[in-house]
Amino acid sequence: MTLRSDTAAALYAEVAAAQSEWKLPSITAGVVRDGALVWTGARGQFATADGGLPGPARQYRIGSITKTLTAVLVMQARDDGLLALNDAVGKHLPGIAFGDLTIRHLLSHSGGMNAEPEGPWWERNPGVSFEALAAAMNESQAAGVPDRRYHYSNLGYGLLGEIVSRLRGAPWTELARDRILAPLEMRRTTYFPQDPAAQGFSVHPFSGRLAEEPAYDAGAMAPAGQLWSTIEDLAKYACFWIDPVPEVLSRESVEEMATPASADPREALNAAYGLGLRLHADDPYLFVGHTGSMPGFVAGLFVDRVRRIGAVALANATYGKCASVPLDLMRVLIKHEPWLPQEWVPEPELAQGEELLGHWYWGNTPVTISVCGGILQMSGAFTSRFSPLAVDLYQGRDGYVAGERLRVVRDGERITHLDLATFILTRTPYGR
Repeated sequence: MTLRSDTAAALYAEVAAAQSEWKLPSITAGVVRDGALVWTGARGQFATADGGLPGPARQYRIGSITKTLTAVLVMQARDDGLLALNDAVGKHLPGIAFGDLTIRHLLSHSGGMNAEPEGPWWERNPGVSFEALAAAMNESQAAGVPDRRYHYSNLGYGLLGEIVSRLRGAPWTELARDRILAPLEMRRTTYFPQDPAAQGFSVHPFSGRLAEEPAYDAGAMAPAGQLWSTIEDLAKYACFWIDPVPEVLSRESVEEMATPASADPREALNAAYGLGLRLHADDPYLFVGHTGSMPGFVAGLFVDRVRRIGAVALANATYGKCASVPLDLMRVLIKHEPWLPQEWVPEPELAQGEELLGHWYWGNTPVTISVCGGILQMSGAFTSRFSPLAVDLYQGRDGYVAGERLRVVRDGERITHLDLATFILTRTPYGR
């Protein structure tokens, strides 16, 4: 489905404004909807020093969007029984500093680990081996204590990459290629740049002139920010987060990753971090994805999994608005072409649970059970969908009663009441 011309013009205006305001040598962006790339746009005349133009097939470095692939590899290992998220890091990396932290701590940036490895700034120097990285680690440099607050740690993702590498017996880069990029047909997402690729620049704040930035191999820190990609490839990746490909990761594991795990209180709950994913509130919806930066590059990828839209943006400047451009593009899209909820159709007959439909009461408080999308939906004092587990037994999927059991209690064939995690529901107020 293509976009209307006025929508496309508004999206392009957003990209043009970002390029001009933030002095970006070039920026390229794309929008996805319902599983397809429906719009691309680019602005700027200096994707390269000789005036190469930006476009959806040109590679840019994606920085910390790389972390999302590392997180997927960790979740794959968990789903395959190779690790548990509450495993101590030291179980998989014996003798490592910060070994008492858990894998969950590293995924969610909640372990208090320092942001960067010891030594020269890793982004601007040739990468080192994991042995050298580990030898330089020092717990005295911790930025905080575990579970106290969110503190972003690039170093933690270097460790996560090493963990999955040891568990699978293969380098991190091969795992990312074989287990994520190949199944998603992201052929232009690579460890090193491949032509056509953008040159990273820094823009002088006063003269406005360009200085080329280095693009080193990050070595042991590669799982935190090494990869290069294109708008076309990242559009496929955005679609994966909306409609997970089971060969890569189950829908349930993606939903787990997109659940808030830590946050900075200064964000006032407008933003949080899941397991390898940044989360931004767009009440009542949620934008899920990640930002990225490396010397000479900034990037962003976000999706709205409910409204089935997403956007990506790549620019070749060390600093500037690009990471938030996808959020702006999605808001423009929604403004010009409002999201349409799923069309209602008559519900099928349930295999079990038909006799539960109708009004119930928790004490004097009304509760209604109806059918929505082929499953039981409770509304009122408790709001949740319920999936059948066995005859007369259901499990809540949402809100306060997520994971809780709903039991149908009978006297012979007659239902006397429902027991929802000890809350008693009857057909009349207080069963009278």
